[in-house]
Amino acid sequence: MQMDFSQLDRFDQAILNVLGGEGRISIADLARRIGLSKSPTQTRLKRLEAEGVITGYRALVDPVRLGLDHVAFVEVRLNDTRENALTTFNAAVARVPEIEQAHMIASNFDYLLKIRTRSMTEYRMVLAEKISTLPNVASTSTYVAMQAVKDDGALAPE
Repeated sequence: MQMDFSQLDRFDQAILNVLGGEGRISIADLARRIGLSKSPTQTRLKRLEAEGVITGYRALVDPVRLGLDHVAFVEVRLNDTRENALTTFNAAVARVPEIEQAHMIASNFDYLLKIRTRSMTEYRMVLAEKISTLPNVASTSTYVAMQAVKDDGALAPE
C-alpha cells in the first residue's frame, strides 16, 4: 500500500523527520523529541517498519574519504525497450558495484546512471567493460560532475 507523507499524523511525520537525520537515536530520545512517551513511540516505529514506510537503517559513508571522488552521470539509450529487455537491463545494472544510482527516464534517452569511481581512468574502464556491455545498450553519453552541491539523500517532506 502506497501512502502520501500528508496521510501520516504529526507524530509519524516527526518520527520520519528525526530518523532521516539521526538514524541511531535511541527510542527514549526519539520519544522526547516528538513529544510522546517511549511505548507509543516504539509502537509507531514498529508499525512504520511493518508497513514498509521505513525500509531499513544504514550508515552514510563519505565516498570522497574513501577515494571515490570521481562522479559521472551517464545517459543510456537502449535498442529495445520492451518489458523483457528492461527487466534484463535492470538486473544487470544491479550487479555493477560502480553504479550508485540508476533511474529510468521519460526523455530522449532511457536511463540515467550515477557512476562513482576513483578516477577518470577507472571510469573509462567501467564504461568500456561494464556499462557499454550491459544488455540492449545502443549508446551512452557521459557528463562528469565537478562538485556535489547537495547530496544528502535525506527525506525532506516539509
